[in-house]
Amino acid sequence: MRQNVDVLVIGAGQAGLAMGYYLKQHDILFAIVGKENRIGDVWRNRYVFTPRSFSSLPGMVLKGDPNGYPTKDEIADYLEDYAQKFELPIHLNTEVISLQKENEIFKVTTNHRRYMANKVVIATGPFQKPYLPPFAESLYDQVYQVHTSGYLNPSQLQDGSVLVVGAGNSGAQIAVELSEDREVYLSVGHKMRFLPLEIMGKSIFWWFQKIGLLDVHINSPLGRLISKQSDPIFGKELKHLLQEGKIKMKPKTESVSGDVISFADNSQIQVQNVIWATGFYFDYSWIQIPNVLDHRGKPVHQRGVTPVKGLYFLGLPWQYRRGSALIGGVGADAEYLINDILNH
Repeated sequence: MRQNVDVLVIGAGQAGLAMGYYLKQHDILFAIVGKENRIGDVWRNRYVFTPRSFSSLPGMVLKGDPNGYPTKDEIADYLEDYAQKFELPIHLNTEVISLQKENEIFKVTTNHRRYMANKVVIATGPFQKPYLPPFAESLYDQVYQVHTSGYLNPSQLQDGSVLVVGAGNSGAQIAVELSEDREVYLSVGHKMRFLPLEIMGKSIFWWFQKIGLLDVHINSPLGRLISKQSDPIFGKELKHLLQEGKIKMKPKTESVSGDVISFADNSQIQVQNVIWATGFYFDYSWIQIPNVLDHRGKPVHQRGVTPVKGLYFLGLPWQYRRGSALIGGVGADAEYLINDILNH
């Protein structure tokens, strides 16, 4: 089966939906493909740190107290409602196998059908393939291990202690959650920075916007500096639990042997559970077009516009602004791309 469209959007998350909104406004023939079973599935396993006022896509405000913090299921349901409200043509359970370009036409092969498109927007976002350190395979089968992308709640785990490896915001929240009724270790390979969720009754993101931090772009000196730093931990719960000894900090995890985990300071522990909060990596192995990726496999682009005519990226961290990584910031990047799509 083959389908011809003017624009094909690959990815049905927040970036793909925002792009679909603008394509719909201009009556462009398009389709969105996503490999998930249900719109918003990625968010059902993620933690939310921005208030509702910073968690809306273009054209539809997230309902509720704008200063309150939505749950992950609330965001997922919002994305599902968004797709229905604007009647976006979305094909789920559709995984892209290859992307090629021949005679100015993009040919996209999926597990269900083939698409022919004049232009393609790759909106698969930063959370593509869960990264596990190679030594994760050395853990005994008796030790339960899971990546944060597969973590749902504490009931998944075995009885006993747990090691959370990695201290991004997801790892921090999981460690806090688990510390209520079990021994928790947190392995951190860098110095953590903590920021409060609120200052003087206002969300810290409100302050970020007020001082222009969310609009700092990647090509500015400040943008280049901030983009090289690890993200701060939002909220002070983890910091307090570490100070109280309810969560025990360990340095970088260096190796695993059976059920023994070794750290950079040569200390060792034995635990019954390991949660890998070790992030994700880009996987664009299905892109079979030259000059799209650099030697590290990362997209080559300026504000999402690639050197290949008609090919775009959307939803990348620091695609242009600090706010590009936020659900409420992807709309500005999508609007920029729609103008390029219409004019080229």
